[in-house]
Amino acid sequence: MIPIIIPAYEPDQRLIGLLKELSEYPYGPVILVNDGSGSAYEDIFKAAKNLLSEKAILLTHEVNRGKGRALKTAFQYILEHLPKATGAVTADSDGQHTKKSIMNVAEMMLQNQGDLILGVRTFDKEDIPWKSRFGNRLTEKVFTYVAGVHISDTQTGLRGIPREFMKELLTISADRFEFETQMLLMASGQYKIREIPIETIYDSKEDHQTHFNPLKDSVKIYAVLGKWFLRYTLASFSSSIVDLLLFTILCHFLRDQLTAYVAVATVMARIISAAYNYTVNYKIVFKSRENMGKAAWQYALLAVVQMGMSALLATGGVKLLPFIPEVVTKAIVDTILFFASYHIQKKYVF
Repeated sequence: MIPIIIPAYEPDQRLIGLLKELSEYPYGPVILVNDGSGSAYEDIFKAAKNLLSEKAILLTHEVNRGKGRALKTAFQYILEHLPKATGAVTADSDGQHTKKSIMNVAEMMLQNQGDLILGVRTFDKEDIPWKSRFGNRLTEKVFTYVAGVHISDTQTGLRGIPREFMKELLTISADRFEFETQMLLMASGQYKIREIPIETIYDSKEDHQTHFNPLKDSVKIYAVLGKWFLRYTLASFSSSIVDLLLFTILCHFLRDQLTAYVAVATVMARIISAAYNYTVNYKIVFKSRENMGKAAWQYALLAVVQMGMSALLATGGVKLLPFIPEVVTKAIVDTILFFASYHIQKKYVF
C-alpha cells in the first residue's frame, strides 16, 4: 500500500481536478490535510471528500500550521492506522503534479522500497520563469556542497517517502516549507535517493495562488542549510580549543621532562583533538551510518593530506607573495582547505 498525501491550504478548483484524476488510484487511499483553511473553504473539502468517497481520508488543522506540519500529521496517521503502507507519495494541491507523474513515483517506490523517490522538474525550458530557474540552480549548488549529494530539484513537492523514514521525519522541528529541505538533508548519506523526471507545469493565470513567500521562505530554507554547515564549523572550532588546551597542559607537565617537549605536546594534542573531532563529526555533525572503522581511516588519511597541503600551499604562497604576512597567507590557505574538507568529509568519509 502506498497512499497519497496532499497538504492543502486555501485550495481552489485545481485540487478538485487533481482528485478527479486520482479517483482510480490503485495503491491506497488519498490523505488530504486541510491545513487550517477556514470556513470559506469547507465546500471544497466536502466536495473532495465526496468525490473520493471511501478512498479519501480527511485530516484537519484548526489553524494554519504550515506544509511541514501537515505532512507530519499525515505521516503520524499512516504510522498509527495504516500498518500495510510501505511508504507514501506526497503531492501538491495546486495542479503542478499530474496523475501520470504521481503514478510514476508510486511505481518506482514499489520497485525500490526503502528508497527516497523524488519527482524532479526540468528547468531548461523556455516557458520556465527566470526567477524559478535561477533560484533552483542556486539552491541546487548550495545544497550539493552542504549535503554532499546532488539533487536537481530540491524544492519538488512530489516525493515518495518510505515508512521508516517517516518515523525519523517526525523528529524535525521545522513545520513550514523549510521542512522539505531538512528532509533531504536528513536523507543524504542515510537513504538512497532516486530521481524521476516529471512534467513541469507553471500556471501563468493571474488568479493562481501560491503560499510560498519568495523572500521569507527562501531565508528559512537557506537558514536550514546554514545551520547544517554551522555544526561542522562549531565542531572544528571546539576541536581547535581542545587542541590548544591539551597543548598547554602537556607543555606544563613535559617541560622539565623532555628536551623536545613542544614537539611531543604538539603531536599528542593533535592526535587527541583529531580523535575528538572525528567522533563529533561522525555522531553529531554528519550522523553517519558508514562503518566506523572505515570512516576513521579515511578521516585520518584526509587529515594527513590536508596537513600536507596546508604546509605546501602556505610555503608556496609566502614565496610567491612575500609582501603578504605569513599568518595571513596561512589563514587564507587553511580557510580554503576548511571548506574543501567539509565537502570531502560529507561526500566520501561520512
